[in-house]
Amino acid sequence: MAKDWTGNQISIFKTLGANNHTDHDYEENGFYATDPVAIDKLKRVFDIPHYIYEPMCGQGHLSERLIKHGHEVWSTDLVDRGYGDTGVNFFDVESIDKKWNILTNPNYRFGMETVLHAIDLVAEGNYVMMFLKVQFLEGKKRKVNLYDKFNPKHVFISSERILCAKNADFERMIKGGGSAVAYAWFVWQKGWKGKTEIEWI
Repeated sequence: MAKDWTGNQISIFKTLGANNHTDHDYEENGFYATDPVAIDKLKRVFDIPHYIYEPMCGQGHLSERLIKHGHEVWSTDLVDRGYGDTGVNFFDVESIDKKWNILTNPNYRFGMETVLHAIDLVAEGNYVMMFLKVQFLEGKKRKVNLYDKFNPKHVFISSERILCAKNADFERMIKGGGSAVAYAWFVWQKGWKGKTEIEWI
């Protein structure tokens, strides 16, 4: 019987969206813009707080959608992409006003570190909302260093593919067939203890 699979092991890892199994060098400050529809989906199931700090804002795709929905948003980024306060390394931020909640789509390679730093920064009772690959649920290190200490209050799994386009080139991504990567919103509330609720949106 003829086989119709023409890929290889690298192809499998690319489909899964694994950063450490590609044939190209990883871009430490690579820019992947998030389709703003991700905000709309979250708002349908979760009351996003009014004051949002977006520390990896890129060109402002998530920030602008939040502003459109009436939120007050503070946007920063390490790299100047023409939006927000630039030259700000989130990991160098030592404190923020207690009114801020943090929402972003972090660099996946540093996802756990981003979540931990965000939880450290926000005030008790405030929220950390991260748009991450569903596979962020996996991993021994994440279990020990993150989930055993701070389990999310909610995980909202997107039932349809939401695009994260390299250099914000959504048109090219759509022409190329879209995305095979599954995403979810992970929501932590600082100080909350309980069982994680998983929902599909």
